[in-house]
This record gives sequence, C-alpha cells and structure tokens, in this order.
Amino acid sequence: MKRLNKKTGIAIFTAVMAILAVIILVYHNPLANPQDELLKKVIACVLIVAAVIAFIRLYDKITVLPVELYQNRRLIWKLAKSDFKKRYAGSYMGAFWAMVQPVITVAMYWVVFVIIFPNRTGYASGGVEGVPYILFLTAGLVPWFYFSEALTSAMVSLLEYNYLVKKVVFKISILPIIKIIAATFIHAFFVLVLLIVAALNGYYPSLYTLQVFYYSFCMFVFVLALSYTTCSVVIFFRDLQSIVNIFLQVGMWATPVLWNINDFPMKLQMIVKINPA
Repeated sequence: MKRLNKKTGIAIFTAVMAILAVIILVYHNPLANPQDELLKKVIACVLIVAAVIAFIRLYDKITVLPVELYQNRRLIWKLAKSDFKKRYAGSYMGAFWAMVQPVITVAMYWVVFVIIFPNRTGYASGGVEGVPYILFLTAGLVPWFYFSEALTSAMVSLLEYNYLVKKVVFKISILPIIKIIAATFIHAFFVLVLLIVAALNGYYPSLYTLQVFYYSFCMFVFVLALSYTTCSVVIFFRDLQSIVNIFLQVGMWATPVLWNINDFPMKLQMIVKINPA
C-alpha cells in the first residue's frame, strides 16, 4: 500500500471531521433534553478539534499501524479464521458451543428477572419503557458479550502466539486484531439473533437498524485500542489478566445492560453516560 502524501492525508481527515461536525450540529433529537443535547454537541466538537490537532501533530506515528494492518490484510483474515476454528477443534459440535453459551446466559437472566422475581425488578409487566424486557436484555448483552470476549482474548494474543512473536520478520501488531475479528464472527451471529428477537416482539428492521454497523465498528476500534495497551502490559504484569476479568464482571452490572438508566436521577445519568462501554 502506497502511503498518502502527508498533506493529502491531513486534508482528507480534516474534511471528514468537518463533515462529521456539521452533521452533529445540524442533527436534532426531538426526544432529548435541549440542554443535554447542546452540551453533547459542544463536547463532540471539542473532541473533533482535538482529534484533528493530534492527527496533524502525530501524523507519521498514527498512520503506521493502519498501513501495517492493510498490508497484511490477507494474512490477518486467514489467521482469524484459523483461530476461530482452532478454538473449538476437537469438539463434536464445534463452534456451536460459542453460540449456545451466550444464548443460555440471556435466557437465564430473563427467567430470573421476569419469571422468578418479577415484582422486585418491575420489568415483567410492560418491560422497560414499553419495550419487552427480553428485547431490552438481549440488546444490552449482545454488545457486552462482544466487548468482553474480544478484550479478554486479544489481551493474551502475544502470549498465545509467542512462537510467532519470536520470529523477527513477523509483524506482531496484527495479533490482537486477529482475536477481535474471530470474536466478531460470533458477534455477527448474535446481532442476527437480536434482530429475530426484535421481529418476534413487533420491532422490524428499519433504516435505523443500519446503526448496528456503526456501533459495531466503534466497538471494534475501541476494543482494538484497549487490546494494544493490555496485550503489551500483560507480558510483564500477568496479574492484569485477572484484574481485567474482575472489571468485566463488575462492568456488566455497572453499565445499563441489566437495568434501565432512567431509573437513576438525572445527575447520575450524566455520569453513567460518560462510560463508553
């Protein structure tokens, strides 16, 4: 891949960010609080300006990784498929187990919150804001399972593929993304399950359904950034793996996956919404 001229690259990035800023400023959500919406627009524009400045100042360092990933895209795809198959090699049902466990988890939470303790949760009758609780639950757990699986597997990618790391000519920067792509295969299946659950409850795919691709991409990039940090640190500090696992256990309850954020006062809602997960 031939690298873009620095001025051309900066111009393209700046133009894209400018278009994004215009979209953010022009878009209006009639259901949102006007003050909150204005605050979010101001914060978004400040972050866009900061991103442009950082991109201009650190252009050479920022563009190294995308170029490496693009140059090795065929190898990445091949290794990702191999990793996915290898994970369930030797079992009779293979990758089927990767699909079953999260489905059972969703069903278990639904039984506990809706069937066994309906009066304590208040979600059995009418669901959450009129949305059936099973749909609310699935919509929260599907991205969380993806985040959790991708982060934990990518974090140990350098340790798992240590025989490749020792090779001088091998680009170790591609290892974390291999694990994340393998997790994306399972995520794609569960997005399909989510759409089926939504359709069974009367919520059919529409133009807004395309947002799934945007949010999945954002999650992919977010996990990739975390993975490059954690996989490099865990080599020298193995306890990080246990710390991250504890964080993920707490995080599922600390984020509005199993509960409704609107149950909190407005001030606490603003704090919770800062959480990118």
